[in-house]
Amino acid sequence: MASFRVMDVEDVLLDLPSQYPAVTLVESEPPMRTLVFPVGLPEGTAIAQALRRMEGRRPMTHELFMQVLQRARIDVIAVRLVGREEGTLLAELDLMTPGGRERVDCRPSDGIVLALRMPVPSPILVDERLLESLGDVDPID
Repeated sequence: MASFRVMDVEDVLLDLPSQYPAVTLVESEPPMRTLVFPVGLPEGTAIAQALRRMEGRRPMTHELFMQVLQRARIDVIAVRLVGREEGTLLAELDLMTPGGRERVDCRPSDGIVLALRMPVPSPILVDERLLESLGDVDPID
């Protein structure tokens, strides 16, 4: 059984000369470990805008998707970072639908944006093994 830690998005930064922004997640409670990972520039921008509750003149893809979820009465219960494969983090959305609970694979960046865009932000949960190891971590069902 996986043990998950609640994490907060501390920030999204582009530290030159890197060409990719990095997302920094920090545990909500001690020992306050961090998980830092790169994302694409559009994804980093979307996370930064969601973190700062910035709205555009027209809905971006994540805002549009969130509106569709809300109209379909689907809530994002949590986003979970569940594993790492060859350096790539694996994530899933935990959804409550009118038909019951569903899990859907997603990119960590997309899940984080959706969690932050919820009217009440959804928790970001990280498998504790990802905080203890830099190597591959198989997802646990």
